[in-house]
Parts: sequence; structure tokens; C-alpha cells
Amino acid sequence: MTAVELPGVSQTPHPPDDDFVLDVRDLRMRYGSVDVLHGVSFTARRGEVLALLGPNGAGKTTTIEILEGFRMRSAGEVSVLGVDPGRGDERWRARMGVVLQSWRDHGKWRVRDLLTHLGTFYAPYSTARIPRPWPVTDLLDTVGLTAHADKRVHQLSGGQRRRLDVAIGIVGRPELLFLDEPTVGFDPAARREFHELVHRLADLDETTILLTTHDLDEAEKLADRILILAGGRIIADGSPDALARRVAGDAEIRWSRDGERFVHSAADATRFVRDLLREHGDSVQELEVRRASLEDAYMALVYEQESGARTGATARVWQQGSDR
Repeated sequence: MTAVELPGVSQTPHPPDDDFVLDVRDLRMRYGSVDVLHGVSFTARRGEVLALLGPNGAGKTTTIEILEGFRMRSAGEVSVLGVDPGRGDERWRARMGVVLQSWRDHGKWRVRDLLTHLGTFYAPYSTARIPRPWPVTDLLDTVGLTAHADKRVHQLSGGQRRRLDVAIGIVGRPELLFLDEPTVGFDPAARREFHELVHRLADLDETTILLTTHDLDEAEKLADRILILAGGRIIADGSPDALARRVAGDAEIRWSRDGERFVHSAADATRFVRDLLREHGDSVQELEVRRASLEDAYMALVYEQESGARTGATARVWQQGSDR
């Protein structure tokens, strides 16, 4: 598809920042006469975990495909690992990993042989800082597939196949990893192990991770920052806790005393609880303070964006995201 330069978009290059693994400024995408992305801007630093959330049709897939170099943008500036993804070569691609929702081929390969074969692509791009590929024995242990190393791919269960998808995505020790619904089909134990792996990649290997998921609980556990994309725009950008606090008004405090249940809303929950305990002491039982969750924030932001009502807390979050 031929890129269309949109009017009013600056084409002046910006100074590079070596600490930015992702640097997206005023990204726009148009299919024919339909605008899909309207000036999307965000950054990600080395070792940061971002979750890109949004309803179906928000533009998440288009954004990711542009970052991966699989789709040309209409306008805007995009730098991925210091390179315009529209001009990325094989050395640049070797620095990235992708975990798709599912792979549909390789069924007759044995797990160990497949990972060994795929690893050969990355060997020429090994560096002193990042040796590539990941040794297959260590990789199998990391994703929990050691016992299944000699099975053919089509013999794996759904959860085991998902672990293999993850192994394929990280066999080259990526500096930037794209995860698309990575834990679909995982049982609770496997999900917990995967979360530990994500934290290891980010904390120890300084891998930058961009995660797309509909599981808001997973996003809240994994992400340093949440980006909410709706209507082709970033409508929120911040930590899960920060987004929840900005959207929420008062905290809800629940407690019981002398067999009675009480509920109270307060803007300053800490002060209210301190005063409550000072006045009633040990008679206060079952004390619970509840603030809005990421899910509450997400639903409120997306609803207000789609309904056109950008006021109050939502408008403040929108403004912060727009100013980044």
C-alpha cells in the first residue's frame, strides 16, 4: 500500500535518544479515506514493560504491525531500536522477538529440533553483550518444556504449544519483545511461571516488552505502564495504579463494628482510617479500603471516549497522554 502523507504533520527529524527503544511521534494511518490512527505518540525505555490495551477496532494491530515493520505508516515519526521500521534490515529484525496468538505450521518438527533450527538465524547477530541464540537446553527449561523436548509439535497440548510459541519468540534473546495475548490457554500455574519469565526478561536482560492483551488483571500485574488506545488515539498513558487513581474519585472504606457493617467514601482514605481507628480502636473489624481497579479505569475511559463525553477525571487522563 502506498503511504499517504497527511497534511499538517511535521516531517522534521527529531534528535535520537539512545535510551528510547520505542519512540513514536504523531503516528497516523489511513486506509483509503478512513483514518485508523490519529496522531499516536508514546515512548518506551530499555527494560520497560508496556501493555497496549483497547477495544477491538481501536488500532492496536495496525500500530504493532507498523512497529514490527510489516506495515507502512501514512505519516508520523517512528523509531524502533533506533531504526525506522520501514527501513529495518535483517540485523535489526534479529534484535526483536514476536509471540503471536498462535502458530499454524511446524507441526511435524520435534520441539528441540525446531528451536535449534530457528536459533541458527540469530547466530550471526550475536554480540559480546547479547550472545545469540539462547542455548536450547536452557530455553526449554526456562519455558517449562524440557520433558517435551523430543515430542513433535502437533503432539503438544494447547498450553504446551503456547509455551513453545513463547520459546520461539525469545530464542534470539530479543532486546524488544512483542507479546500478543501470550497466556491464552495457560493454566494458573503456567500463567504465574510466565509472569515470572516476563519480569526476568525485563529486569535481568533489560528486554523492553510491548504486551497486548484483553486480560486486564494480567496487564496490571505485568506492566510498568498502560497505554489505552481507543478510536485511533492514545487516551491514557500511566501506571495501572496512577490511571485508577485519576479516574476514581473517592475510595470506598468498609468495616464492621459491634456486629454492624459500615461503608464510607472518602477522598483521603488514609486520614479517614487513621481517625476511625483513633476513635474506635480494636472494635473496628474487617477493615477494607477499595480503590478503583485498572478494569474500572479502563471501562470508564473507553466508555467516555466512545460516547464523546471527555470531562472530569477522564479529560485529565486524556490530557496527560496527549502531552507526552
